[in-house]
Amino acid sequence: MQSWLGLIIGNSRLHWCYCDGEKIQQTWNTSQAESLAELSHILDKTLYSHLKAQIPLYIASVVPSATKIYLSLPQTTIINGKTIPLQDIYPTMGVDRILALWGAGCNYGFPCLVIDSGTALTFTGADENKKLIGGAILPGVRLQLQTLFFNTAALPEIEMISEITPRWAKNTSSAIQSGIIYTVIASLRDFSEDWLQKYPQSQVILTGGDALLLNQYLEEIFPDINKQIKVDTNLIFLGIKEYINITS
Repeated sequence: MQSWLGLIIGNSRLHWCYCDGEKIQQTWNTSQAESLAELSHILDKTLYSHLKAQIPLYIASVVPSATKIYLSLPQTTIINGKTIPLQDIYPTMGVDRILALWGAGCNYGFPCLVIDSGTALTFTGADENKKLIGGAILPGVRLQLQTLFFNTAALPEIEMISEITPRWAKNTSSAIQSGIIYTVIASLRDFSEDWLQKYPQSQVILTGGDALLLNQYLEEIFPDINKQIKVDTNLIFLGIKEYINITS
């Protein structure tokens, strides 16, 4: 397999990877670009040189308006989730969820459950026949924080911290952190336990921008369920690699 670039256009950031054949060599997160000319200013020099060298670029996007600027690049391929051989994929399912699920199944085995912790926190599961069983979507950690700040008059803007917050907080900032941390982690435990009851031999993989942070919280709050969850922040890029394998 030749070298390639992968680009995930998310709701808040761009996620890039450079793969030298079968192995992912480097990843980057950048802000959204308004034009091709702006890329030279926001991209790492190594990444920009790969792009200028016209290395094949595979794009998965959940923001169509942000995809347009890349269509003029001759090396661009827009990934079509419908070509991925998962059964029962519904028409409005995001290509990012499809790729992450496909990457998980191909690399960790089916059945599998993918927990993707980005702007949205999503749960997506498939059985041993590569059939979509279903999933759930809720606001991600940082989106919940932003929602409280922008839609209330008195609550402060805060960031999540790596240290676990006491459940019963004594100030407003800690109370917000507690409410979000413990409900999100409870959701991870609940969905994971329910899935594993149905598919005891399944793999559960946590991915996305907040994966390491949520894994740290899980380890402290629910260590038993955390032992049953793998962390792979490159899962969606593995999905792109497998997509290239079946389409090239």
